[in-house]
Amino acid sequence: MSQPVIGFIGLGLMGLPMAERLQDKGYQLIVLGNKNRSGIDVAVGRGATEVTNGRELAEQADIVMLCMSTSEQVEARMAGDDGIIAGLSAGKTVVDFGTSLPESTRKLAKQVSSLGAGYLDAPLGRTPAHARDGMLNIMCAGDEKFFAGAEPVLKDLGENVFYLGASGAGHTVKLINNAFGMTIANAMAEGFVLADAAGVSRKTVYDVIAAGPLHSGMMDFVSAYALENDSSKLEFSIANACKDVGYFFDTATALGMEPMIAAGPLGALREAVDEGRGESMVSEMVDFYSARGKKQDI
Repeated sequence: MSQPVIGFIGLGLMGLPMAERLQDKGYQLIVLGNKNRSGIDVAVGRGATEVTNGRELAEQADIVMLCMSTSEQVEARMAGDDGIIAGLSAGKTVVDFGTSLPESTRKLAKQVSSLGAGYLDAPLGRTPAHARDGMLNIMCAGDEKFFAGAEPVLKDLGENVFYLGASGAGHTVKLINNAFGMTIANAMAEGFVLADAAGVSRKTVYDVIAAGPLHSGMMDFVSAYALENDSSKLEFSIANACKDVGYFFDTATALGMEPMIAAGPLGALREAVDEGRGESMVSEMVDFYSARGKKQDI
């Protein structure tokens, strides 16, 4: 059976290595440019075809993949005379790899389904380094028939491909995952700064905690920056983390919950973004807490 043609939008930090992985696996790629052309130029240089709008991309592709930052961006690409929905036909599949609001996802899935096409929310776990090697965690939800059709392609991108059920479940699990992860990251960053103030070495803090049940990958990502000034272990910006925890908060509120634990990380991330730290990596929240402590000492 011939491979499906893949349309890919969002060749950024995570999207570009995913697109390269698909090209390495022999898939024909159609791509759509954005303001930053660096990823597009790489993909085109490796044989991808560039189109001018979402409608053209959807008309030519069997599976449309989106790796974008926000629900607003996804909705904008889907809508309009030149949007993806305008180019869809029965049997085609749209896969949203970004971290979106479940309510938005379900709305788009309904519109796509009315055309006989499928819409899958399939947010990602792990890092761009894992994407290059096809080792992502993929949390997929939506019409099971369309999941079954896309699953072989998803397995070329991910080591663990989960089917989670009805539309929106993938994005719901992803928001829980990221709120949990950002809680750990902020707690670890603030802990290192407390150690500084108390005259305890950061390495001592790491060694003791790492020897017990609290040791985790997220702890190691933050520690790599705190101990070695290496922020590359988790290529995830403070701005994106703030957006994701904000989506968790909004989703919980819409369900009648009053989030308590997420409120702390969200407040810190928002303050860091307001200070101009949004493009820094999450592990660099260590610097935010350190600077904040110095302000309070004044």
